[in-house]
Amino acid sequence: MQGIDRKAAIGAGLVAGVAFMMLEMVLVATAGEGSFWGPPRMIAAILMGDGVLPPPASFDLTIFLVAMAIHLVLSVLLALAFALIADRAGWALGTAAVAGMIFGLIIYFFNFYAMTEVFPWFAMARGAISIFAHLAFGLVLGYLYRRLAPIIVQRV
Repeated sequence: MQGIDRKAAIGAGLVAGVAFMMLEMVLVATAGEGSFWGPPRMIAAILMGDGVLPPPASFDLTIFLVAMAIHLVLSVLLALAFALIADRAGWALGTAAVAGMIFGLIIYFFNFYAMTEVFPWFAMARGAISIFAHLAFGLVLGYLYRRLAPIIVQRV
C-alpha cells in the first residue's frame, strides 16, 4: 500500500479548519448566546491560559493569531490521521465524506468530554453548535481529501 497524499491531506485540513472556525464563530454569534470572538479565545486559552477567555469577548489580534495557529496545526494533524485511515480503507468519495463526519463527531466527544480535564472551559462549548461545526469539519475534510487525492488502494 502506498503512502498518503500529504499535500491533499494538508490542503483539506487547512480548508476544513478554516471552514470550521468561520462556521462556529458565526453560529455562536447568531444562533448561540456568545460572541463572535468567543471560539478563538477558547482555543487560544490552550496555550495562553484561561485569562484570555471572555469577557471581554472582543477582537484581539494576538489572541486570534494564536488561536488560528493552534487550530490549523491541529486540523492538519487530524487531516493526516484521517488520510491514513481513508487510504488504508480505500474509501471512495461518498464514503470518505460520511466517514469524515463520523471522524468529526469523534473529535467533538474527545475535545469536549475527555479534554475538559485539562481544559475545563471546553465544557462551556458543549452543544448543538459545536457538534454541527465538528460534523461540518469532518464532511469538508473527507470530501476534499478524497477529491484532491487519488484513491490509493493496492489489491493483492
